[in-house]
Amino acid sequence: QVQLVESGGDSVQAGGSLTLSCAASRFTDYMAWFRQTPGKQREGVAVLSVYKRHSGYAPFVKGRFTISKDNAKNTLYLRMNNLEPEDTAMYYCAGGSEWGLLPNIFNYWGQGTQVTVSS
Repeated sequence: QVQLVESGGDSVQAGGSLTLSCAASRFTDYMAWFRQTPGKQREGVAVLSVYKRHSGYAPFVKGRFTISKDNAKNTLYLRMNNLEPEDTAMYYCAGGSEWGLLPNIFNYWGQGTQVTVSS
């Protein structure tokens, strides 16, 4: 079993920055960030291959976000710069055994942390 706990969500102005954290009981082969707003399907934001050290991002990221990890702390991060109102969502940490940004392939989920970006 894997336990994931997100933190760092906040309310910020457009153009601001936030860093989200995900404390993991252990890393899985692939770690990812997803987000979801009411009425929308959960969508992938960023994914990290823990062992091969490569990452992938959804097109809407537009170079603004960076996914990273701290092995000593078993913590996953999402650094978000130049935030837009469209980034407002509940952000979730996820872990799984396959590469991708589809929610169905991830086995473990945190409870989420809210990010609100005002214009």
